[in-house]
Amino acid sequence: MRAVYILPGLILAGALVLSSVFIVDEREKVLVLQFGQVKQVIDQPGLGFKIPLIQEVLRYEDRILGLPTQPLEVTPLDDRRLVVDAFARWRIVDLEVFRRAVGAGGVEAAKSNLDKIISAEIREVLGGVPSQKVLSEDRTTLMNTIRDKARAKANVLGVDVIDVRLTRTDLPEQNLEATFARMRAEREREAADEIGRGNEAAQRVRAAADRSVVEVVSQARKEAEVIRGESDGQRNAIYAEAFGRDPEFFAFTRSLTSYERALQSGNSSMVMQPDSEFFDYLRSEKAPVAGQ
Repeated sequence: MRAVYILPGLILAGALVLSSVFIVDEREKVLVLQFGQVKQVIDQPGLGFKIPLIQEVLRYEDRILGLPTQPLEVTPLDDRRLVVDAFARWRIVDLEVFRRAVGAGGVEAAKSNLDKIISAEIREVLGGVPSQKVLSEDRTTLMNTIRDKARAKANVLGVDVIDVRLTRTDLPEQNLEATFARMRAEREREAADEIGRGNEAAQRVRAAADRSVVEVVSQARKEAEVIRGESDGQRNAIYAEAFGRDPEFFAFTRSLTSYERALQSGNSSMVMQPDSEFFDYLRSEKAPVAGQ
């Protein structure tokens, strides 16, 4: 009969021992609570012990956590509104303070409170500088200032803000449209100026080309007139020499040329006497003698 009671007792004792032992991972911290009160804080990995059924174990991350903030609009000194996103890295450093600050909400409640703190510091810091400084690449000083201010206020949560980075700093959608319209107008004005300068340069080139054409044509006509005059002189010289050598042949060829020109189709009609001197070479087989 004694063995019948011993075995269940051993099983119950074993279950109580097992329920009183827990393992703390190196990536976490542990709070041991008794009726809601903190009885033990364990931040080192290993075995831990608690009173079964009376105490409970709460586990929290000991690693660095990330927090993307909600997009918010800020107004810098020059009243140029900006939409800002940030990303913060934080870590739980004081479990007792953390538990009192967030209660049963845990990490999610801490994120909500931390988001409000960081957003408020972003508005305050960026609202005290011009937008050009916010939009520049060299804004490390602003991010460090936001981190330091948020860290000081986050101490009441039992957390440490390790870093804050501005991930996006853009103009609001309605401002973007106005900015793009202004940029588009500036580019169109510059394009119009370039087109105007191009047309002016083209007009100058065209005028220079027209002037060159006129000069070249005038020079060509001048040279042509000179050559024509020289040719006429040479022709007349040849005619004069030919007339001096054989006046009768010269008169004959000149008469034939006159006949050809006068008797072409389409010319006006001519009325003259048959014995006109114009037909001397057509009435006789011999050329007329000069003076007869």
